[in-house]
Order: sequence, then structure tokens, then C-alpha cells
Amino acid sequence: MIGLQVPAVGEKECPFLFKNGVLKFGGEKEPLPRPKKWPVTNILAPGGQNIPDSFIVGGAYEEEDGELNTLEDRDLRIQAETVKKRIMWDLERRCYLDPLAVICFRKRIADCRYWPVEMTRVPVVTSTKTKGGKGDKGGGGGGEEEQISFHGVAYINAVPLLYPGVKRIRGAFRVYPYLDNEVFEKTKCLFSLFRDIGHQTALNKLGLLTPHTKGILGKTTKEDRPTKEVVMRKASNIVRRDTSDTTIEAAISICQNIEGQQYIESGTYIVIEFALDKPLVPKRLPEELASRVKEMIPPRPQLPRRTAGAKKAVEDYHTQVTSIAEAILDEYHELFGRQLVEGYAIDSHILENQKCQLNYELNSSGKYFAFKEQIKHAVVKIVREKYLKTTAFDNLDQLQAFLSELYVYLVDQMHVALNQVLSQQTPSPPPPSFTTSEQLRLFAREAQNNGDYNLAATYYQERLSRDRQDIQSWLDYGTFCLLTENNLKAQECFREAVSLDPNHLPSILLCGIMAVMLENYEDAEVFFEDATCLEPSSILAWTILGLFYDIQENDIRVEMAFQKAFKLQKASLQKERPPPEVGDAAVRKVSMSPSAVEVLSVSAEEELPSVEVSDIPEPPVTIHRTEEEKPKIARKMSLAPSRLRLAPPKASDDESFHRLQEEEGVSKMSRKMSMAPSRMKLPSLKEPKVVFETEPPPPPQPTTTIFMETINFLMDVNAFQFVHRALAHELLCPQGGPSCDYYLVLAQTYMLKKEYSKTEECLEMAVQIDYLNPEVWAQKGHLCYLTGDFGEAKACYERTISFVTDAKDMHFVYLRLGSIYLERKEYDKAKDIYLLASKKSPSCLTWLGVGIACYRLKEMVEAEDALSEANALNNNNAEVWAYLALVCMQVNSQGPFNPAKDVSAFLYSSVSMLGGGFQGGAQWKQVLNHSDAQA
Repeated sequence: MIGLQVPAVGEKECPFLFKNGVLKFGGEKEPLPRPKKWPVTNILAPGGQNIPDSFIVGGAYEEEDGELNTLEDRDLRIQAETVKKRIMWDLERRCYLDPLAVICFRKRIADCRYWPVEMTRVPVVTSTKTKGGKGDKGGGGGGEEEQISFHGVAYINAVPLLYPGVKRIRGAFRVYPYLDNEVFEKTKCLFSLFRDIGHQTALNKLGLLTPHTKGILGKTTKEDRPTKEVVMRKASNIVRRDTSDTTIEAAISICQNIEGQQYIESGTYIVIEFALDKPLVPKRLPEELASRVKEMIPPRPQLPRRTAGAKKAVEDYHTQVTSIAEAILDEYHELFGRQLVEGYAIDSHILENQKCQLNYELNSSGKYFAFKEQIKHAVVKIVREKYLKTTAFDNLDQLQAFLSELYVYLVDQMHVALNQVLSQQTPSPPPPSFTTSEQLRLFAREAQNNGDYNLAATYYQERLSRDRQDIQSWLDYGTFCLLTENNLKAQECFREAVSLDPNHLPSILLCGIMAVMLENYEDAEVFFEDATCLEPSSILAWTILGLFYDIQENDIRVEMAFQKAFKLQKASLQKERPPPEVGDAAVRKVSMSPSAVEVLSVSAEEELPSVEVSDIPEPPVTIHRTEEEKPKIARKMSLAPSRLRLAPPKASDDESFHRLQEEEGVSKMSRKMSMAPSRMKLPSLKEPKVVFETEPPPPPQPTTTIFMETINFLMDVNAFQFVHRALAHELLCPQGGPSCDYYLVLAQTYMLKKEYSKTEECLEMAVQIDYLNPEVWAQKGHLCYLTGDFGEAKACYERTISFVTDAKDMHFVYLRLGSIYLERKEYDKAKDIYLLASKKSPSCLTWLGVGIACYRLKEMVEAEDALSEANALNNNNAEVWAYLALVCMQVNSQGPFNPAKDVSAFLYSSVSMLGGGFQGGAQWKQVLNHSDAQA
């Protein structure tokens, strides 16, 4: 019998009982789906005990909310729910919770987290002659002497019912012995459902207690009354005991409930479900969140009607006019070209005659009608695309007015087309832009990395001026503004991106992050919840939502968000996991044969997932081999991942059995058996038998935690407030801890704050953890470069580029290593490094480095080409102009440059780029000295 308490009005609670559990023998699989039953036993109509439209449908273990929902517990669940003995109820009890009971229920869950479900064994009453009064003493075979047996309790974690929108929790929960102190500590319950007098009175009124059960529970209640007083005194802080007294009291309680200890030894668990018609905490609908986001960030108005169709129609008309004009000229040359060649003078009268003759020739040959048909389709396109006229006219006046307007327009466009053909000076189209959006982003990051924030902002704004509809350009500019602590400008950029695409997940998340930084927590919650609704499978969205609730110290919702993120990560790993190989030796691991194992598995609502035949564990295979077959077995064992163990001999030979345990490691297996829901009976065997068994493949482990995945995103967008909070959770995560990636991220945050001593400490810890990580040496090289230790920076950069795998930002490693080579006059190495950088991600700085190295190596032609390439990428770099002047001074006067003219022009351009002309004496001198130019 299983019992639990359901909250009612006020502090009172209504007891619920699940009685008459049916013992099921092992070896059979329960059908799915199967109907749930009413908790009433006196229904005689066929099928009347089944609840209409209420079935147990089962489900995957990983989707449950209980304790045994991991991959390691899958084999245990399959054995217990298909092979071994179990007790089933398949009952459903219903009740109504009024508003006060709902408030009480929410408060109890928030305070205690766990809801107790008690379990006990009650003898079946076979005699119906028991009467009240004396039946309490003698009914059912001495009920006065009977006591509660196998009293256990399962602690149901009811916190998920406080998650927004959750209406159901279901899972498997382990059963523990009922100990008063432990139950009070976890659930704050002072009394047991089966031993409290008040509860028994309520059960009696409901008719849930038989006379035999009254005798059992009544007897136990009187004996356990002193124990309740101790619990009450402890709850009211009247009696204070030290640690030793508490330990002794716990030991005494355990000794008093020896039968309940068997639940732990056998691994007993129950499968139970709590379902609500309405959630305890309502959840906002996705439509509501989307409308709130639209209120905060109105979407941009639709773009005006595209004129590409009309423009193309006009261009097609011009093409047809040009084609017809060329055909008419060819016809004219065929008729009158000889007279023109002979140089006859042509007056107006002759031209008029030629025109009439040409018209006659075109009409008589049918070419005139061919030209009309050729141009008709172009005119129809203009009518449809330019004038948007696709319907008939109401009267002739409208038709005549439209034809007049169309004729004038067509004649004008014909003149435009003919003038373009006959004109000798056609305007050339503007040259296309040489740099792309990605190149501008690279230039901006170069300037940002060098500390030139004004130039970086110019590049970001240039990208926006080219295409204001590009969401990525707005996000990049917004993250740059976050780096420069211009939060209002960053918020404007992110909101602009959301207005372009309300379903863009990074933009929504960044708007929420900016709302948190500006302490607008209500809007932030709307943005983050909207992100989880837009992409429910996003680990990033759920993790950031959990970090936001952590800022608000909402522990329950923090647990909800992180738990969802962990489930999504586990599901993604299972999808990426390759299917297991099936072979002759692939036999599932079974600790003991079903005939040698007894188990007590209790299930309030046992819902089993669909199990294939291959999932049902098979008994161990006993193999007898001769001496000739042993070498073959050894070869097979060397190829298969299996272990060899000896089955235990007969139980009477205790000494030999313990010796075999020590020699063959069966003691380790027995420890594993103690964790399984079974009580082992050693079979009586005459000789040991060899059993081969293979272990199931280990579950996939995540390479990074959900927090590290989120940290990578937050570092890219410069959201350092969330980075530090995510790092704190990374330390507390069981799969995380102070890893190499953790110290790397921490070092980068310190480096941005210019706290170089702390950066060095973090990098030293990262090197100790993983000295083969190229990112560690790249960051260490950056640190040495910023602190002026160029020798150590050179060594770190050279180690970085020597690895097989590249670091995250190799572009800046190449740039800084090349600059160090130039400073140390290692021009050959500098040229190679800059060429490598120019090949992977060309920029003005990479080609400038190539040009400087070639100039120092006296390779003027290559230097000229490299500097010209750098100037094409950025013609506002003063150093490029200066080195172009130096190249001009070195080349021959018969070369491509004029030294007297071009050198002065280049030098003037170089000084002009510095913004001071010749009046900027210090900057001018710096350029000349850096370029080795002679004044």
C-alpha cells in the first residue's frame, strides 16, 4: 500500500492511498498503452474499472523527472520492469485544489522541495467476518500483535511543478526506510501518514481502512507516540542535543526499521506521476512575448516597391530599339551605301526620296511588321511594370489618354536609346568597390586590436553605410560599442538588428543582455523568454536565461533553465553518437541469471518505454571448452572488449567461494550487485563455469559544458558581466571546474583590463593543465608583446604556429610576430610570415609588412607590388605612402616612376594622412625616421 498527502484548504491535508498492489512475475512485458483504473474495487461491470480516455503510454527514461533517468540506469530499469518481479497498481486518483490549497501547495514545495510518498506492507484480509470493536484486536489473525512492516518512503522532487507552464512530473524515485529524523529534515513532516491518529480518523471516514488495518496502524501509533514527541520537541527547539546524541538516535532509528533497509539493498523504486489541469505557475505565451518585443522594438516599415521590374522593362525596350535601329541602318546601307562611298552630294530632296524608298522596301518585304512584333513584347512589359496597368479601360476616353501618354514616353525613351548608341562619349559606370564587407570587418578588428578605436569605428560605420539591412553589421558595431563601454549606442545597434529580423536569436539575446546592464530587468526577462520560445532547442538561450535568473536570485527557475540546457546537450550528444556495432560477442551484461535473483520493485503508475527484443537482457551464457579450443578462445578474447569471470560454486563451499571472490574479482561484482534492485541467492553449482560478458559502451561525455559554450558566445560579443557569472558556474559544474579553457577566458578578461600580473597567473595555470594548447601560447605571446618582452613573445608565437592546429585568431599572431621580425632585422622570416598572413586573410597591414620586408631585402619590384596592393586596400595609410616614396627613390629613373615628381607626391600624401601637413613636425619626423628617408 502506498500513501501520500494532498494539500487541502488551510493547513489540512487529504490522504491518498493506493491499495491492492498486484504482484507481477518476471519475464513478461506489460502492454503499452494500457488503461488506468479507478481506485474503487467493487465495480462488477466488465471494463468498468478502467478510466475512459486515460492510458499509460510510457516514454523515454531520459525525459523523466525522477532519479533513475540516466544512461547508466537504463539496463537496471529494463531488468526491473521487464524481467524481475514487481508490484503494479495502474491506479489514478483525482482531487480538486481550491485557490487556497494551490497557494499552500506552492509554499510547501518552495520551502521543502520534496513531497513524501510512504509505502508499507499490509496483509491481505481473507476473512469477512470481522466486526468492529473486538475485530480490532483479533481480526485477520491477531491484528493487535501485528505492526507496520517494510515501512518506506520515497522523496518526490516536486520543484519542477513550480517551473512556468509545467503541469506534469513523472519518473522513478528510489525508496528509503522511513526514519523520522530524515523525513522531518527533508519534508518538514512531523507525522507519518500510516501512524498519525488524525490521519487514521480521516482514512476511517473515507472508508479506506479495514478493521484489520485499523488494528495494525492503531497498535503502531501507540508505540510510536514517544518518538513523535521527540520530533516535535526537536522542531520547537525545546530539546537540544549534541552531535553524538543525534548519531546515536539515528542509529537506533535504523535498527528499529531493519525491514525498511531492504529497500536500499534491493534498489527498490517507484514510478509515479503528478499531473495538474492548470500549471501552478502560469507561463507567458509565445504570442504575448512576441507582441511585447514588438511594442518595445517596432519592426521597420516595409521597403518601398522595388523598381527593378520597371527598370528592367525599360532596359529591354532600349535593347529592342537599338537592335531595330541597327537592322534599319544595315538595310539603308544595302540600298544606298554605294552612293555614299562614291561621294555624291545628298540634299534634302534626295534624303526624302531615300526615306520613301526605304519605307516601301520595309513594308513590301515584311520587315516592318517583323520589327513591330519584335518591339511589342517590350512595350507590353513597360505597360505592366512601369504603369502597373493590367485591366481593361472603362471607356474610350481613358484609353485614348493612356495611349497618348504612353506614346510620348516611348518616343522619349527611343531618343534616349538612340542617343546612347550614336554618342561618342558614353559615361563609364562607377568602379566597383574593391573591399568587401568581410574585409572591412577584418580591418576594423585590426584597428581595434591595435587600440585605434576611432579607425575601427570608421570601418564599422562604413559597413553600415554600404548596407543598412545587414544584421551582422549592426551586431558587430554593437559589440564594438560594448567594448568601448558605449552602452546606449550598443543597445541602439542591437535593437536595430531586432527591428530588421524579430526572429534573430543573437539579436534578441543581446537586447536582453543590454537590458540587464541598464538594470531594466522586466524587459530583459521578456527578451530572454522570447529567445527560448523562438528556438526551444538552443542551449545558449536556456543557459543565458538561467544566468539572468541567477542575477535575480530565483533559484527554482535557475534550476529549471540549467536543467533544460543540460538535457538539450545530452540529446545532441546522443544524436552525434555513432550506433553501436552488433556482433556475435555483443552480449548485454547481466549480473545474475533471472532464476537466481529476486527483486521487489514497486510502481504506483508503471509506464514503460517501448523495449525491443535486443534491449531485454539475456541470461549469462555458460560455455564449456576443451583443451584444444582454449587457444581459439584466447584469440577471440584479445579482440573483443570482454572480461572473464567465474560463476560462484555451490553455496556450501564457503571457503572456496570467498577464495574465488578474492582471486577473480567477484567481490567487486557483488558490490555492484548491492546497488542493483535485487537480493542474490547463490545457485548450487557443482563446478565453476566460464562466462563471457561485454560491458555496454560508456555514455558520451560532453567536450565542453553548457557554460563554456555560452562563455564563448559572451566573449565574442564582449558581454563581460555575464562572462564572470558563467565562469563561476563553470567552477561549480560537475563536468567543468578549473580547466584550461576556464583559465584562458579569465586571462583574456584580465588582459582587456590591463591587469597583466593576474593575466600571467592565469596563463601559467593554463600551461600547467594543457601545455599543448596553441591558444594558451598565443595568449601568452600577446601578454609578452603588450608588456614589451618581445623576446619571450617571439618564442611563444613561434611555438603557436608550430602546432598542427591553429589558434583562434592566427591573423594577429602573424602580424605581431612579423613586426618582431622586422624590429630584429630578420627580414626573410618577416616576409614569409606576412605572406602567409596575406594568403589567409589579406589586409593593408599584411601587404605593408611584405612591402617593408622586401624593401629591406632590396627586392624593389616585389616591394612595389606589395605596397601597391596595400594601398589598394587602404589608401589612407600614411606608412604605405612613405614606403612608396622610398621605393621611388631607389628605382631607376627609367622605371615606372618619376623620382622627382612621384617622391614628393608620395611624401606629401604620407604627411597629409597624418592630419598635420608640414606643420606636424613631430609626426613628420617620425614617419621619415621610421622609413629611413632622408630629409
